[in-house]
Amino acid sequence: MKSLFLLRHAKSSWSNPGLDDQQRPLNKRGKRDAPVMGGRFRARNELLDLILTSPALRARHTAELFANACGYSPEKIVEESELYLLGARSIEDIIENQDDRYQSLMLVFHNPDITHFVNLCDASVRIDNVPTCGLVKLVSDIQHWRDWSLSNAHFDYFDYPRNSFE
Repeated sequence: MKSLFLLRHAKSSWSNPGLDDQQRPLNKRGKRDAPVMGGRFRARNELLDLILTSPALRARHTAELFANACGYSPEKIVEESELYLLGARSIEDIIENQDDRYQSLMLVFHNPDITHFVNLCDASVRIDNVPTCGLVKLVSDIQHWRDWSLSNAHFDYFDYPRNSFE
């Protein structure tokens, strides 16, 4: 069984419109939400073997804050340039090329790609929008990441900062 976690970056700042899109930082709410979501992840007793993040500053910072809160070493986070504005096929390529020693993988990236990908994975689930710092867990009963496909991925849960967590 493989677990895939998809985390949208936390809320970013638009206070400096002259910044390149990849250089936009998190705003106050984003800096608050990422550790909250990491804490919820830890409360579910979830574990991560690898976090891959978009190189955009807001995604990288989200990954670091989330990692600190859930007990994953931020130094082990890997930037994956293809996670910045990619598309469903590229997401699958990233997943399928992971080392099989990893049972759980988190991708930290952007909309609309994350919402689109989630909705392709399981026809029984429809999410209109994965909000900032939203987290989706998908599972697949496979032994090798190369066998991951949209047809064998199944929705497990969806959480986001304004959701009431039990």
